[in-house]
Amino acid sequence: MAFLVFQLQAPLAAWGDTAVGEYRGSHNWPGESALVGLLGAALGIRREDDVAHAALSQGYGFAVGVLSQGTLLRDYHTAQVPGRAALKKRPHATRRDELAVPKDELNTILSTRDYRQNVGYLIAVQPLADAPRDLPAVAAALARPRFVLYLGRKSCPPAAPLHPKIIEAESALAAFETYREQLVNRLAEQTDRWGRPLLESPARLARLVWGDGVTAGTPADLSASRKDRIIRRSGWQFGDRTEHVAILAGEG
Repeated sequence: MAFLVFQLQAPLAAWGDTAVGEYRGSHNWPGESALVGLLGAALGIRREDDVAHAALSQGYGFAVGVLSQGTLLRDYHTAQVPGRAALKKRPHATRRDELAVPKDELNTILSTRDYRQNVGYLIAVQPLADAPRDLPAVAAALARPRFVLYLGRKSCPPAAPLHPKIIEAESALAAFETYREQLVNRLAEQTDRWGRPLLESPARLARLVWGDGVTAGTPADLSASRKDRIIRRSGWQFGDRTEHVAILAGEG
């Protein structure tokens, strides 16, 4: 079967957990909603298009190969926002528009936000029966995205090209192994004038994470519920799904 495999690397990522009060946590790897949003941005789907996002969610299965889940960075965050009365019946398409009110009408919001530092993942997309686009079209969009891509928050852009490839394999794990081998071989060809590699080879897979309907290629060591199944993207409504995790090796 065919899988679309690509990489995500960044100095910072934020994979939103359930937000309670002033705390904004982060999972250690991207969930389904983050990956659906990433594909939607690459394809040029606008955030308010619930039908298109639902089609992506129902049409593809996702597997995540964790190369490095990074380390925790916790940010004490302050932001100024006007009250609802100040915004009523006043257009505010940009942050500048939002803050264009007298200073005494601005309020300060305090929050704590978690990020993951120096992360690396491989992502496999498996088309299901109702896939809205074929894999070559999705791969082309990831190579030349319509909208800016980021890893959870706008302050977390990718640090390397996504390098999407369509790979024929029996499972997501086999597709990851083939992709990583191809990437290692390609990086080995890029050397400086002394013959030293310009870039480090990717780490080995430490975890394999997947949802129901994906051909993983290995049994799960843990299955748990995660609230990141898109119900209504424009309204930030998410439901529960089952996420499976296989421990492959310890992270270096």
